[in-house]
Amino acid sequence: MRIGFIGLGKMGSALACNLIKGGNIVYLNDLNTEAIHSVKKVGGEEIISQEELASKIDILFTSLPHPNNLLHLLVEKQLIEKMQKGTILIDVSTIDPNTAVKIQKETERHNVEFIACPLGKGPSEAQKGETPLFVGGNQTTFNKIEGILKQIGNPFYLGEVEQSTAFKLISNMIGMTNLLMLAEGIELARKMGIDLMQFKSLLHDTGGDSAQLNLRAPLILNDNYDPMFSIDLALKDVNLGVEMANLYNEKAKLSEITLKHLKEASKKGYGEEDCAAIAKTI
Repeated sequence: MRIGFIGLGKMGSALACNLIKGGNIVYLNDLNTEAIHSVKKVGGEEIISQEELASKIDILFTSLPHPNNLLHLLVEKQLIEKMQKGTILIDVSTIDPNTAVKIQKETERHNVEFIACPLGKGPSEAQKGETPLFVGGNQTTFNKIEGILKQIGNPFYLGEVEQSTAFKLISNMIGMTNLLMLAEGIELARKMGIDLMQFKSLLHDTGGDSAQLNLRAPLILNDNYDPMFSIDLALKDVNLGVEMANLYNEKAKLSEITLKHLKEASKKGYGEEDCAAIAKTI
């Protein structure tokens, strides 16, 4: 299979490496040449021209930081028009349902098939090919590429592109709000004179247990905010989620509180630190 991959950040690089290991011909493109060279240690071929890349592939993966980046690449720069008919576009970025629908309509105009495939978990799981894949789009198209998706993670078909992209945003809204509550609890335990290591240990055996307690309580307790998933990325995702809720006349009051704290953390200069640095706003 001839596959193009545009966007080789931490997640994109991990996915591209697994596609190469799966025996596919993978063409690589990113603004960061170091990221390309890192993936090329496993294999793959660099193509500087995105238009050339798009014209010679069966499948195009995109992994970009913001919905606007994706719309600029695919619609404004008309990359979709450069793809051959029947090419399958798989976007693994975190985008909102409106953006996904815009891209889907554009692909339909040019006889390209579109799958929205946001990712769960982080780079460690992506490197091992164990990240959840929240897939939306045409069921027949999904059936065609399910084998490819299994090379990079564990695919779950949710329905249309709106469902898959909404699920990812809702998941991140819940996760970040849970993290804010955890940070508040740790600070309160500190004020009450509770040993914080014991606090964490005992919390696992209560209703306060969570994935964030496992993953990010150690970062907060050790004042170590090396980024796995940054404040600014969390801010982008929760903001997209709140905007989505408002668009559908739903209230997301708790997520709005989380968004306020993420904005504060970013404004204070913690944007590149792990999202656990939201604790610094408590």
